[in-house]
Amino acid sequence: MTKNDKPLGRGLGALLGGAEIPTGVSAHYAVGNNSMIKLESIEVNPFQPRTQFDEQALNELAQSIKTYGLIQPVTVRPIENGKYQLISGERRFRAAKMAGLTEIPAYVRTVDDVQSVQMALVENIQRSDLNAIEVALCYQLLIDECHLKQEELSDKLGKDRSTISNYLRLLKLASETQIAVRDKKITMGHARALVVIEDEDLQNKIVRQIISEGLSVRQTETLVKKYSSDFKNQKTKVKITLSDEVRTFQSDLSKKLQTKVNIKKDISGKGTLTIPFASDEELKKIMKLLQ
Repeated sequence: MTKNDKPLGRGLGALLGGAEIPTGVSAHYAVGNNSMIKLESIEVNPFQPRTQFDEQALNELAQSIKTYGLIQPVTVRPIENGKYQLISGERRFRAAKMAGLTEIPAYVRTVDDVQSVQMALVENIQRSDLNAIEVALCYQLLIDECHLKQEELSDKLGKDRSTISNYLRLLKLASETQIAVRDKKITMGHARALVVIEDEDLQNKIVRQIISEGLSVRQTETLVKKYSSDFKNQKTKVKITLSDEVRTFQSDLSKKLQTKVNIKKDISGKGTLTIPFASDEELKKIMKLLQ
């Protein structure tokens, strides 16, 4: 970014390279001028990170739409076969269906696939009711689909890189833990403490204990340290015997390379395969044999 490029932070322009963003009723929207679009012609955005919609809130919005109509238009883009794809406004779109509407007002934007992804995801990031996992998915999709590095995403969104990193780390958690975060059974603070637990079964065990005992984040951090220490000691004490298949492979490889090959494993299944060499010539010989 240059000195004149100001990150818009909570705006879409930061990612759209200056593309026009509708801030109110724009030229794209005027009743009777191709602005009312049939619901059957609108497809949801495949990059919508929101996985849950509160049914009660949707029912309340649907009732409001029945009474007052859909006040805030959704944003769509035209795709093939006379169809449109939602860029933002899926909650309004769903509620309009529940209210029995057959068409709704929409801002029609002509944007490419990348811009559509950016707009949909950034619009979601701006929402205060997204859970931590959904925010993390937004960040990851922006990185993957828009080919951004964490540093670039940090600059464009006006977010600390550490904040983005902390969210992205949540996606490494076990499925049960992610669901607990999504359902707000544990907080992001609890989840951050659990990231260091690589064993999925142990992580799930701690999550259940957090929920059943109502543990605080600080109590969770203490518990994680205890379990981590116990688990590490357990792996150190348990002697792992290699299977006949692995020992045979180790012996055959040693003969082929004419050097001692060593295979070690721990209780989790992780380990190392070591091939020692005494000189550059011996290394080249091993490389040649392995090719």
